[in-house]
Amino acid sequence: MTDVIRVGTRASALAMAQTTQVAERIAKAAKADIELVPVTTEGDTSRASLASIGGMGVFAAALREALLRGECDVVVHSLKDLPTAEHPGLRLAAVPKRADARDALCARDGLTLATLPEGARVGTGSPRRIAQLRAARPDVVAVDIRGNVDSRLGRVESGELDAVVLAAAGLGRLGRADAATELLGLDVWPTAPGQGALAIEVRRERGDRDLEQALDAIDHGPSRATVLAERLVLAGLEAGCSAPIGATAFLDDELLFLTATVYSADGTRRLTSSHAATPDSRSPADLADAARDVAERAVAELLGNGAADLAPPEESR
Repeated sequence: MTDVIRVGTRASALAMAQTTQVAERIAKAAKADIELVPVTTEGDTSRASLASIGGMGVFAAALREALLRGECDVVVHSLKDLPTAEHPGLRLAAVPKRADARDALCARDGLTLATLPEGARVGTGSPRRIAQLRAARPDVVAVDIRGNVDSRLGRVESGELDAVVLAAAGLGRLGRADAATELLGLDVWPTAPGQGALAIEVRRERGDRDLEQALDAIDHGPSRATVLAERLVLAGLEAGCSAPIGATAFLDDELLFLTATVYSADGTRRLTSSHAATPDSRSPADLADAARDVAERAVAELLGNGAADLAPPEESR
């Protein structure tokens, strides 16, 4: 066992905060010291819209390259930023227990989505959130923005924007949960596949046994299964991470439920599919089988109803 485990992470405040939380758990389970290795990605340096520079995968590429070069032993991603296609040299070693998957409206004067005035300016860099805003409140103006959490909240505080939409999990990890004026329910406002979850990747070949056991210890089976179901919808629709698609999966005592919604870019049309499956057990293999089952049925129904016209495959955009 090496004395130090090197953990690669984006260098943003949010990424550092969430990686530190995971790294502390890895350190405790592996009985080792941790070194954080900040990595700058194209998504951090470019001010262009995510859709124009390749979607959320731009946040993962540099981290994966650092891992393959041996500059770190593991990397931590926001799972919603991770491309759905497996990397040939890497594997998903753990998905810690998922945090709040909801979106949060952070508005001036304690406003909610319903009470925002006509013409209110609401900032977000997500095509999915823009479509949802246009569907729920066609009278407000969706403003495409980039930047970290503090800079986005600052644009509300300065009066430049009336509100921004952010991930509740990110606010919580930064200690800024009090900035939310409304948490948007997943039943009416589904979020990005994998939102609220983290992904720990390692090189495909098996490494240090103690590290492998530590990652097994922090892996959360129900979270891994639900995000698998959601992400398989993206993969099945051949849509990128920035496509206007929301998906929500959860496990109760007996069933795995999945609801997936595809929006047109202008929010005027949507298609929704909901399915459930009963895992044979709570083993990782049976949970994964159930996730694949519900995702396959949801994708088939969505495509059969014309989803490709609303969110065309990534290569055709």
